[in-house]
Parts: sequence; structure tokens; C-alpha cells
Amino acid sequence: MSENKENGMSRRKFLGLSALGLASFTILPSWAIDGVRIAPSDRVVLGFIGLGQQALSDFAGFAGCPGVQVAACCDVDTMKTERFRRRVAAWQKAKGMNERCDQYEFYEDMLRRKDIDAIEVATPDHWHALTTIHACQSGKDVYCQKPLAYTITEGLAMVRAVRENRRVLQVGSQQRSSKEFQKAIELVQTGAIGHIEKIYARVGEPPTPLSLPEMPVPANLNFNQWMGPLNDPKIHYHPDLCPPISLDPEMNEQLWGAWRWYQETGNGYTADWGAHMFDIAQAAIGMDGSGPVEFIPKGYNGTKYATMRYANGIVMTEQPYLDDNEGAQGIKFIGDKGWIEVARGYLACSDPSKVPAELAGQRPLNPEQWKKLMEERKRQEEEEAKKKKKNKKEEKKGGMAGSYETSAPHMQNFIDCVRSRQNPIAPVEVGCSTNTLCCLQNIARELGRPVRWNPATLSFDGDQEAAAHRLYWYQYRNPYTLPYCPK
Repeated sequence: MSENKENGMSRRKFLGLSALGLASFTILPSWAIDGVRIAPSDRVVLGFIGLGQQALSDFAGFAGCPGVQVAACCDVDTMKTERFRRRVAAWQKAKGMNERCDQYEFYEDMLRRKDIDAIEVATPDHWHALTTIHACQSGKDVYCQKPLAYTITEGLAMVRAVRENRRVLQVGSQQRSSKEFQKAIELVQTGAIGHIEKIYARVGEPPTPLSLPEMPVPANLNFNQWMGPLNDPKIHYHPDLCPPISLDPEMNEQLWGAWRWYQETGNGYTADWGAHMFDIAQAAIGMDGSGPVEFIPKGYNGTKYATMRYANGIVMTEQPYLDDNEGAQGIKFIGDKGWIEVARGYLACSDPSKVPAELAGQRPLNPEQWKKLMEERKRQEEEEAKKKKKNKKEEKKGGMAGSYETSAPHMQNFIDCVRSRQNPIAPVEVGCSTNTLCCLQNIARELGRPVRWNPATLSFDGDQEAAAHRLYWYQYRNPYTLPYCPK
């Protein structure tokens, strides 16, 4: 299954069957939050796999869900497991809970625990499939960050694993739980702008070939385990792929993991933001679980923007949706009776009366406006930091905050579905459909020609070159194998 299989005995021997080692497989049978005892039937115990910046933000979201406990964390970087443990301990202490969050290097060890109900997967994309599938096989529900997978085949395997093991999976496409996007979907589906003809979805640039120089691997990082199933010999360690941190003094990552920007390790903005914007576009036009039938890359025979055609005639292009802000991520639906624009914190319509005032929000800022806003925000944060130094208690509370892609309603929906066994708002099939779209767009771009796809048969209908592309399927590095693989 992984490196863990070979090293498991030595690590257990290292633990020496100590009290900590034995106790790590269970937590106390009862606990309370804010002095209120939580019944076993109401609580959901979480473990986290992948402990970078996104996991910290997701933890902040889950921490606001009633009846949630965090019992374990896992990462290939021991500094990040310790940072996460400290964050959890501070939250547990503030809530009057038992202060405990066990640390793991290999996720399989965590999955053996019977006291954990659900797993958050916030690893790099190439690990999503294996960790999710193994979690499902271990009887755990999964909150998996977006995009669902690195390849099309991995996404399809994850769908099978979730359904055959009767698990709940929520994809971290949290815009589905945001009111402005929900309203945009409603307006499109109720015909507020008539028949949809075109969609502009701005997500950003595709991945580029890996260009980072090789550097020595730090002692706190198991880079071989970070690689996992990836088999490209050009991949090597560079701190941009695994951004370093420090604990004493605390210094968090100075950038987001750059693995997502290189085609050997990720799918660029095409998937990073496409998993949000393309997802909403497909939901609005009733294409959840389906997708475009043709992908035409930018530049092919003069094609100005990456273009996707649906069987019903709708055309979606990856292009700016605002005339004065080309880089802003968002969506514009164009119908025969008007238009709708939507982005995070912003909703507009050609008929303003159709947009509730509380959802209109602020039109996305252009780069110059954004720069001024950031400067003002930095000034305010510096003033706030000075105040917090005078109050140690508030300083500790401040360390809890997460700021990126946190959506408590999205997390709460997942927790509710873990309890009810209902499908969440962003189930695995939806994540798979959007992931397939993103992969197909990059396949067409790298092949330099149109690619046709049959959403009904999940095949290229005889296009052998496209079917051989690594973003459809690639041979995992030994000893890794992909369960439920349809190939």
C-alpha cells in the first residue's frame, strides 16, 4: 500500500508499546464542550491528513461546528504535525475539552483507529485518491479538498470507493454553500435571464513544466512519502513545493504550495480555481455529473480562449468576465434576456431588481484597488497586533484564525450528513465531474488540438492519444496501486 507497510514494525518498536503508543488508538469515551456533555450519538470525531495552510483554515471552520472533536493529525512534515497539534490543543483548552491530538507520519496508522468517524484530506492533489479510498475502506467519511483528484481515472475510482463502501464525501468546493452563488444558480435555473447561450468563467492560467532547481531535503520532511505515487523522474525537492515553517518562533508558510502550478504535480489554476468556478457554472446549467463534449485549446486555429462545448449547445470559455478586471476569478452567464455576474462576495444582474441587496456585495477590485486595500488591511492588522500583545489571552485566541477558503456552512453541511447519512451539497460525483472537466481542458491544451469526450460512457470514443495522456491515467510508482481503478 505504501512505505508504511515496510516501516510499520520499526515505528511500533520505536514507540516501545509505551502508554502513549497504546493510548493513541482510543480517546476518552465521553467529553464536553464549553462544559456541556456531548452524547456519543451527536459527536463527530475528526482526523486530518495534510496539515498545510488549507488544513489550518479548514480546522477553523470545523471548530465552529457543534459536537465536533479533533483527535488526530497526519503529515509527512513533523513540524506541521506539531503546529497543528498546538492549534488543536489551544482550541480544546478554550472549550474545556480533553487536550489531545495524536500525531502520525503515515495516514494508514490513523485509519486503523475505530474512534475516528471522518477524515479531512488536505494533501497535495496526487494523494487525494489513495487517502480517500483507503479512508472509505476503513469505514471513515471524508471531507476532501478540491480538486477531487489529479487525474480523471483517480476521480472515477473515488466515486466507486465512496459508493461501494457507503460513505459520505464532501468536496471542498465551498462556493456551493455560499449564498451569492446559490442565488446565481437559482436565477439561471428559473429563467431570470432566459435561455443560456454563453458562459464566461475566469479561473486563471494552466500549469507549466516543473522548473524549480533541486535542493537538499530538510530533516523534518519525508519527501519520498510526499511523492507517493508520482512517477515522473523530473520531480525533486524544492521548498516551494513544500513551503517550510518554523515553530519557535512561529512562522507559517510564506506561499501556497507551488506543486499546484506545475504539470508534473498539479493542474494549475485550471483546476485550483476551476474546481470552484466551473463547478458553479455546471450546477447552474444542470450539468452536475455530466460535462462538455468538446474541448478546444486556446490558440488552436485562432481560438482566442479555451473553449468547452456542451451537447445542448451552450459554450463556456475560460476568459475574463469583467471588462475592467481581467484577472478577477468569477463567472458571467449570458442569456437571450440578460446576464448574471457572480464571484465571491459579489452578485450582479442586468436586471438589478433580481438581486437581493444583502447579496450584491462589492464588485471585485482591479489590481490597483486591491493593492490599496491590502495596504490598509496591513495597517489595521499591525495596530491590532499591538493591542493583542497587551492581552495574552486574546493573543492565543488570535492564533486560531484561518483566512483562506474557510466556509463553516460547508463544513456544517458535511457534519450534518455524517450524522444523517444523506448526500452533502458537493458529493463525490459532482467533484468527479468538475475534476474531469479540468483535466480534459489541460489534455486538449497539451495535445494542441480539440479533444472530444463522451460524458455518458466516460470515454474518448477511440481517441487513443488522449486516452494515453497522464491526466487520464498514469502508472503509479511502486509499490503504490490504485484500488477501484477502471483500467
